[in-house]
Amino acid sequence: MSAVYASLIAVFGTLLGSFSTYLFQQRTAVRMEASAREELLRQERLAAYSTFATAVTDLKRGVVAALLRRSDPDEHRVALSEADRLGALAEAARFRLLLVSGRPEPLADAAFAHIATLGDATDEGDLKAAEADFEAAVSAFILDASKRLAI
Repeated sequence: MSAVYASLIAVFGTLLGSFSTYLFQQRTAVRMEASAREELLRQERLAAYSTFATAVTDLKRGVVAALLRRSDPDEHRVALSEADRLGALAEAARFRLLLVSGRPEPLADAAFAHIATLGDATDEGDLKAAEADFEAAVSAFILDASKRLAI
């Protein structure tokens, strides 16, 4: 009879050990999956932030090029067309940024709004001041994004 009890205890112990191992492995798998999802989202955010910063900087270059070509109507028209194309790309990058971040992005909006200031520049002094303001706005956006991505 004691052999039967010993066998039952051994079987019960083995089953308990197997079940507890299963539970621990399941918890570990769930945690790893959540961690992988979090890292994927962080990578998506990183791509969205950098794409927006690149797109808005390219747009600035296009707007400045159009301003500098105002004296030649043909070149000005081509530069405006390019600036418009770059504007559409920057706006698409901004929309993607909003989708990925899931929250308002006032610093991205501020950087985007500085493009209008660049377009309104009447002389080289205005242009330099507008460029400095734009660069400060983009830098503030990047610093804020890097803080959020470091979390």
